[in-house]
Amino acid sequence: MTETQLAIRPEMTMEAILEVAPAAQRALFQRYHVGGCSACGFQPEDTLAQVAKDHNILGIKDMIDTIVRAETMDRERQLDPAAVRTMLAGGEAFRFVDVRTPDEREGGVAEGAEFLDYDASDKYMSLPKDTTLVFICASGDRSLGVARYFLGHGVGVVYAVRGGLAAYRG
Repeated sequence: MTETQLAIRPEMTMEAILEVAPAAQRALFQRYHVGGCSACGFQPEDTLAQVAKDHNILGIKDMIDTIVRAETMDRERQLDPAAVRTMLAGGEAFRFVDVRTPDEREGGVAEGAEFLDYDASDKYMSLPKDTTLVFICASGDRSLGVARYFLGHGVGVVYAVRGGLAAYRG
């Protein structure tokens, strides 16, 4: 994926950027400490160029590259629901983990998934590092964050279900 494919330009509003690249919020905060709190925040109608100027960031091209890299990494960590169902049907060895909180589970678990044990979540960290983990949540956002957390802790084969439980059941 390239900047052209995402079509991110300095004159775009942050709202428009976040629509095409949801990873932008996290990426800009991690790299530049922009957008994470009221002191370093931006408004949806601010352009990327304005955000760069307001935060004394000289390299807008570097900002765009940071957003594109983060979005590419997020997309590589997502599986379509059909792919997960195929993995389950094919008997592939992986752990399918529903990361919704106990309060969110009234609608039941995704078929084939286990609920994350919040009282013993470290059990996943003790799995062999080549264990494939596939996470699911209601929308796909939280599970992507969980996947990136495990990836950052050395578990190399982690994914989130794109669109979450709504897409998986759909």
